[in-house]
Amino acid sequence: MREAARRAPESGQGPSPHNPPTIAILGAGVAGLCMGIRLKKAGISSFTLFEKSDRLGGTWYDNSYPGAGCDVPSHLYCFSFEPNPSWSRKFSLQPEIQDYLDHCALKYGLLKHIRFRTEIASASFDEAQGVWRMRTTTGEELSAHVLVSATGQLNRPHVPKLLGLDSFEGSTFHSARWDHGHDLAGEDVAVIGNGASAIQFIPCIAPVARRVTIFQRSANYVVPRFDRAYKPWEKWIFRNVPIALKLYRASIYGRLEARFFGFFRDSWVGKKLREGALAYLHERVSDPALVEKLTPDYPIGCKRILISDDYYESLVRPNVEVVTEPIAGVTRRGIVTEDGSSRLVDTIIFATGFETTSFLAPMQIEGLGGRKLAEEWSTGAEAYLGVALSGYPNLFLLYGPNTNLGHNSIIFMIECQVNYVLQCVQQLMRRSLSYLDVRREAMDQYNEQVQHAIEKTAWSAGCHSWYKTESGKVTNNWSGFTVEYWWKTRVPDWGAYELVPRA
Repeated sequence: MREAARRAPESGQGPSPHNPPTIAILGAGVAGLCMGIRLKKAGISSFTLFEKSDRLGGTWYDNSYPGAGCDVPSHLYCFSFEPNPSWSRKFSLQPEIQDYLDHCALKYGLLKHIRFRTEIASASFDEAQGVWRMRTTTGEELSAHVLVSATGQLNRPHVPKLLGLDSFEGSTFHSARWDHGHDLAGEDVAVIGNGASAIQFIPCIAPVARRVTIFQRSANYVVPRFDRAYKPWEKWIFRNVPIALKLYRASIYGRLEARFFGFFRDSWVGKKLREGALAYLHERVSDPALVEKLTPDYPIGCKRILISDDYYESLVRPNVEVVTEPIAGVTRRGIVTEDGSSRLVDTIIFATGFETTSFLAPMQIEGLGGRKLAEEWSTGAEAYLGVALSGYPNLFLLYGPNTNLGHNSIIFMIECQVNYVLQCVQQLMRRSLSYLDVRREAMDQYNEQVQHAIEKTAWSAGCHSWYKTESGKVTNNWSGFTVEYWWKTRVPDWGAYELVPRA
């Protein structure tokens, strides 16, 4: 099966009811695995998953830092067709999520479809043959009728360009590339960033490091996680009463979905959420100076709302300091801030997130007529339903532009997208098409509606976040309730596509 995407049939041998298309899936994380499983369930096995790492899992393989876990409840952070009644706690940690993904790949026979240590560097569409011509980073040439990007939005770590960083004589690493062989015990550690990763690993390293200095650019809203282990009797019910598990999962979805009301600008729910977050801050932190540093100056929801039961407790430790003065540069032995203060540091940990708005980069994608995707997305990525791109036939994106969430499970969105892509693949077969290409007017109209809706949300407020580009365009988040996205993607509107038959 690993040869499925190596040699696609040439003209005259394209997709048909008796000849499924060859499909290249880029990435073996949650989205790639979901796509592979749904293809197999539909009786289509002519696909290959190309994974640049040496193990599946995507972000859950990359992010193995201490305390790494999901901020979506466990029973909603799994495939709807493969529930896991044995989750150990309400919010699962990385090793358990990785085990779940390994289980799914093994159960559904995906391992024989995965090519590990294979990264696609470029892909161009051959209109005459109706195939994507791909080249790996090692120079190998491959082809496939359908190209599905499952690389996600959080796969390329961002490291800021700090003056003098190259001269630093200590250790440095990004939280998504954690150095497990490095012992932080007794060290002076600098953490640059205070986002979703930082609030998980800081409580783990603060008790062992001699000193932890957190360089914070802006404060975050933090709400309690209310995490706990499931009791044996609860897990027994989940395993033996399927309807109870379904109802429990549905209740989680409903509660999270209702949170979107808090993301509308100046909404009553948003104000109550802010009051609750600030009350939690004052409950856990008594030092007025520290409270001031940790109080956001923007509407709640503009940046990602963080959840933690122990982050604030770690900040009040005597060996932890929060620094809000901007970093001026790095020296051989430490970090200097713009007020002239210098702090000696043994190790710098970057908790600075990912390159989120460039999406398919660094891959070079060329569509019809040699058009370059990087140029078309120079002012911000966009796609039809976050899935299809005009001028790039048979290319589909999973977790693409404007499909991220701030309130619910991204796996719900991924399953919607996978269902949509599967129907497109079946349409190629059913009508013996060379390719299908979403019309430009359909894509433009859709994105105008999305951006108009986003203007009414907190994400468009004046704060710096990974949801948007430097110019302020929100390219990552979905603009409404997830049920609305499900409705839009449940059945493709073929009138929005140009369907090109095989010559």
